[in-house]
Amino acid sequence: MLTEEDALHEETPLLAQAADESSTHDAQYDRFTPSQKRFIVGLLSWCGFLPFLASGSFVPSVPEIARELNSTGAIINLAITLSIACSAVGSLLWATYSGTYGRRPTYLWSLPCLCIGSVGVALAHGVPSLMFWRVVQAFGSSSGLSVGAGAIGDMYRLEERGTAMGIFFGASFVGPAIAPVAGGLATHYATWRAAQWAIFAMGLGAYALIVLWLPETLDPAVARAKFLQAAGEGGEHRTFVWLNPFKSLALLRSPNILLTTIAGTTAHMSDYALLIPLSYTIGKAYGITNEAVIGMFFLASGVGNIVGAPLAGSLSDRAVIHGRARRGGTWVPEDRLRATYWGALVFVPLSCAVFGLATQFVPGPLGIAIDVVCLFVNGVAVDLVLTPMSSYYVDILHSRSAEVWAASAAFRQVAIALSAAAILPLIELFGVAATNAIFAGICWAGFALIILTLRYGDRMRAWVDVGYSLDGR
Repeated sequence: MLTEEDALHEETPLLAQAADESSTHDAQYDRFTPSQKRFIVGLLSWCGFLPFLASGSFVPSVPEIARELNSTGAIINLAITLSIACSAVGSLLWATYSGTYGRRPTYLWSLPCLCIGSVGVALAHGVPSLMFWRVVQAFGSSSGLSVGAGAIGDMYRLEERGTAMGIFFGASFVGPAIAPVAGGLATHYATWRAAQWAIFAMGLGAYALIVLWLPETLDPAVARAKFLQAAGEGGEHRTFVWLNPFKSLALLRSPNILLTTIAGTTAHMSDYALLIPLSYTIGKAYGITNEAVIGMFFLASGVGNIVGAPLAGSLSDRAVIHGRARRGGTWVPEDRLRATYWGALVFVPLSCAVFGLATQFVPGPLGIAIDVVCLFVNGVAVDLVLTPMSSYYVDILHSRSAEVWAASAAFRQVAIALSAAAILPLIELFGVAATNAIFAGICWAGFALIILTLRYGDRMRAWVDVGYSLDGR
């Protein structure tokens, strides 16, 4: 029987591999020393932090922005919806080009868009200009997670990938932990525009760090093969080719990717159902009008994200190692999804439902305490679902890691953008308890899709082959 330690070093893949190919894969992951990898993950996390900072600092400022621009909270919330949709498109674009031209150049193209958009938002004096520059800002920041996830896949082996992905997301999730607090403090004690100038400065700092210290992580052989494929005849003499960013969406033809993406979307929806209307749920229920105090509630969810992502990554690697040991060295990709069980079945839906009940029916400090616990638990639980899924996508489509992550994220963001626009109207119509119960039910439906993927994953991969990499890399 194979031990866990043996399984960690086991090179027997699901499909037989030649010795020279195995050596090539080893060389790919040995290009950087462990200390270099840690430094690169830190730098990638800084870029992954920025999209959360841009979006999270905006949410607690919505009432003040609406007042200053003589608009309504529902209208200003449309800027959030538009930016989510634009992030989906931007993530596809940056991921597609990063898989051909490299991760480093993609960051160098995208971060200036973030900086310019942040200046535009800071100077906006009308709703149309605010929405336009929020879109530009979201477009520029959207490279942070998709390209970062691809770079993690470039550097880490199968049994290490979940942990590295968890650290990357955990560090990135410092953004949603502190951004609402920072945005609330800026809005209450200075102006919401100050937060936008801070995002500009941090984006500029990230750009400088990329220029000075980020090496290229993409395997040159993979990049060259993709370039020649896209360029066609005479491609070796060309310097640039137009790539279709929406081509990555074809990866959603895979039942495995589509079902897990839908399942992850349902879990992520609960996060937005809790956070987007905080000013109108907790604020109204407990008479809290201070934007800085409202921002502090976001901190509970953000801390949950920071704790949950590394935990989920480690659990998903353990699931892979245990699965291989149990089968005598045979790797089954869906083993990683077993790490999502508790989050998808219990903690995500229950934290959402209990939050709604407490907000509507439990007054005073006790209600506030329950809500804070629910926000923290939901933050941990959403990561217990999404982080293993992110590693799963990279596992089964390693050569298109950034693209498959971006395709999944684009689907998720569009679905969330549509649901986010409906959250406040649903709360006004049915109340917060009923609205959150609806989202909890949706989360349980998502768990059923995970079970289907675990049970029939191998058969579903046979239905539609999108170029799976089932070599255990």
